[in-house]
Amino acid sequence: MTRIDFYTNVGDSLAYACRLARKAYAGGNALVVLAEPRRLAAFDEQLWTFAPLEFVPHCMANNPIAQDTPVVLTSNLDDAPHHQVLVNLGAPVSAQFARFGRLIEIVGSADDELASGRERFRFYRDRGYAIETHKQSG
Repeated sequence: MTRIDFYTNVGDSLAYACRLARKAYAGGNALVVLAEPRRLAAFDEQLWTFAPLEFVPHCMANNPIAQDTPVVLTSNLDDAPHHQVLVNLGAPVSAQFARFGRLIEIVGSADDELASGRERFRFYRDRGYAIETHKQSG
């Protein structure tokens, strides 16, 4: 069964996801990041600029090198080449999340992020998934 972790009240969820991607890459873990296309584009841009002296190799899932890239960005899990860790940046629950060993939900502190995060939390809980919550300081 997929391990699910909710990181809530993270403040800037994209910056938090960048740090998480850097940590996963440094640890040798493959990561798929799921988000709506506009948010995914913003995350992609932020990955290029968040740490000027570090590089986190990443690409879109439809890129020919996605299979060999540790961090893959997508708005459709049908394209996901890895199934180790999934990071959801607010996209609706995908039926394919259960293919992943671990799911990380990142929920910012804005009202709309909190509301959609609560909906996703209820979805997983109502289906019997054990959920770990990690409330950040902001």
